[in-house]
Amino acid sequence: MEQFIALIQSYTALGIGVIIGLGALGACLGLGIMGSKFLESGARQPELIPLLQSRMFLLAGLIDAAFLIGVALAMYFAVANPLLSALAGAGH
Repeated sequence: MEQFIALIQSYTALGIGVIIGLGALGACLGLGIMGSKFLESGARQPELIPLLQSRMFLLAGLIDAAFLIGVALAMYFAVANPLLSALAGAGH
């Protein structure tokens, strides 16, 4: 039984790493691409910079929020793993 619990904990740790790693990679790539497109469009039409800037910051917040939701979900699995609690409830 201890080996099964250790297996669940190790797979959970790997899953947490994948969630945080891929989430950070996606957020960084998304922000980088969005920033480069903002600079390109601002260089082409400088009069639109205030409008584009407000929309860029809104989207940057949404991208970061999606990443932080993934981090919160990963931390939930790290601290209060529902798989282990279900296993503990089934054992009694």
